[in-house]
Amino acid sequence: MTPGLKYVVCVPDGCADEPVDELGGRTPLEAAHMPVLDALAARGQVGRAAVIPEGMPPGSDVGNMSIFGYDPAEFHTGRAPIEAAALGLTLAPDELAYRCNLVTVGADGTMVDFAGGHPSTESATEVIRALDAALGGEGVSFHPGVEYRHIMVAPAHWLDAECVPPHDLTDKPSVLPSGPAAPLLLALMEASKDVLAQFDLDANQIWLWGQGFQPQMPSFSEHFGLDAALCSAVDLVRGLGVLTGIDPVEVVGMSAGFDTDYAAQRDAALASLAAGADLFIIHVEATDEAGHAGDVGEKVRSLERWDAEILADLVPGLDAIGPWRMLLLPDHATPLRLKTHTSDPVPYLLVGHGIEPEPHAYTEAGVAHLDPVPGHELMARLTA
Repeated sequence: MTPGLKYVVCVPDGCADEPVDELGGRTPLEAAHMPVLDALAARGQVGRAAVIPEGMPPGSDVGNMSIFGYDPAEFHTGRAPIEAAALGLTLAPDELAYRCNLVTVGADGTMVDFAGGHPSTESATEVIRALDAALGGEGVSFHPGVEYRHIMVAPAHWLDAECVPPHDLTDKPSVLPSGPAAPLLLALMEASKDVLAQFDLDANQIWLWGQGFQPQMPSFSEHFGLDAALCSAVDLVRGLGVLTGIDPVEVVGMSAGFDTDYAAQRDAALASLAAGADLFIIHVEATDEAGHAGDVGEKVRSLERWDAEILADLVPGLDAIGPWRMLLLPDHATPLRLKTHTSDPVPYLLVGHGIEPEPHAYTEAGVAHLDPVPGHELMARLTA
């Protein structure tokens, strides 16, 4: 840590990709018009990061934990308990959390939509409350989150099940839970169909996955000696903030979809840093959502909005506050071809006061020849 410096971490979720035929064999990072990012890369250190440790699932829980500076191999217990923390839930030692998606499954068992048509949070909350009234009890309870993302709390003996994330199954046959606890999960998933049928939503059942006990993580201020804040519309990222003492900032207009207010998130970062925060994390979900949807044009547009609506005014805004450093990288790749995450290393950028330039193109091909560094080490490099 260097006294007086301000630090910004930018996370365009899932922005790394593979060459796409519709883009002439380029990736979205190569195709997007991003002059501000190009200029930062020309004067910064561009490298390759293994945000997903070998053998771990390539999820946003693992990848964002790495970006926050915590080794997932040491601290990760599951995705759902992180999101539970964002909802203000404290799990007892004999409780665990499951992620509870509202999903749309076809009559033939195909996962039609892992996001259940993106219901409004208000509509989804009614559904989750109805599920809790109908199916809760004996240690099981349902808790509303945001849009299609919710939490089920269950007793510890429900842990032993193999569950496939629904976003890994888009347009594929559903792979149901297996293992000793699977019958318990399957009974709830089946029973949820009758509850969902009472509502006018695209979602027609729940999908349970990502289970785990609440992790014990040292606070960010103890770990790095900095007071930090963040903005994200995703409970997972907010939950990591709660677990590590990083303050989640509410931003009007922020969403987990393509319609999020990029400029409002940028302004929240600058205001927080000007008010005394040492470090701010800006997380935007849109690029990941585009990858899951297989929407080439939207993924390119989301990257260009990052450049025009966040980075373009973020840099002069930081200059006005004082010396600064920035770390920019996604938490994983979400290739449009696959519509799900991969463990591939991703490009990272370190730029700002005291950073020795090692310029490369900020693209997958631009860093392909570089040895990847562990993703959880980059926060220490940023603040060193």
